[in-house]
Amino acid sequence: MTQPTDEPKLVGSDRVLAVLAELARHPDGIGLEEMARAVASPKPTVHRALASLRRAGFATQNGHGRYELGDEFLRMAFAHHEARPDHLRVTPILKKLCDRYGETIHYAALEGTSVVYRAKLDPPSGAVRLTSVVGGRNPAHCTAVGKVLLAGVLPDEDAVRAWAGGRALERPTERSIGTAGELHAELARIREQGYAVDDQENEPGVNCLAVPAYLTSPIVPSGAISVSALAYRTPLKALVDDLPAIRAAVSGEEHP
Repeated sequence: MTQPTDEPKLVGSDRVLAVLAELARHPDGIGLEEMARAVASPKPTVHRALASLRRAGFATQNGHGRYELGDEFLRMAFAHHEARPDHLRVTPILKKLCDRYGETIHYAALEGTSVVYRAKLDPPSGAVRLTSVVGGRNPAHCTAVGKVLLAGVLPDEDAVRAWAGGRALERPTERSIGTAGELHAELARIREQGYAVDDQENEPGVNCLAVPAYLTSPIVPSGAISVSALAYRTPLKALVDDLPAIRAAVSGEEHP
């Protein structure tokens, strides 16, 4: 007798979307059998889902018989991303900051307990190899971009505790904030000073300074922009001392 399960079975369009999402996780391609295991579906039904995606140009099959994201899907995704109002406005800002500091610059938005990276620009040489990718996520409470945005939406300790929901906060490094009380105190400091820092709290050896970015509204930030630097090359104090220049670049003002 088949045992009952709490896992909902994928059917129809849900299965096609699950297959598409799984394809995105395998830039080197994925075989049919591996895909069937990943989405917990029979091979014939997964094959039909892949056939539908191939007809739409959203999937393709390489010379080794492995399935990959299709060029049509990538074209649509990039075209949409580059046409976003915030992306169009943020690109010159990222370039100005990247040229000034020779470090990686991020633009990110807040989604729940995470930040989602909407844009990233690395310097031509000497780039830090960070875990962040466009479309990727990191815990908001241990990133400068996340903390500066949380400071605007979590005004008091009750709001912070409700946001945390009683969960233990993830600590990617030993410097990461671990409790709602610590986060509340940090957000209060950020509101007072108008910027946030990440002192090797998300990745060892990497520090960041972030300020809110008002790209689509003068009163509600569309996201935050950060300078992410190797701590030995660009100390956090150097970024804090240069805060007026960072603010001027983000706001579009001139600065010496």
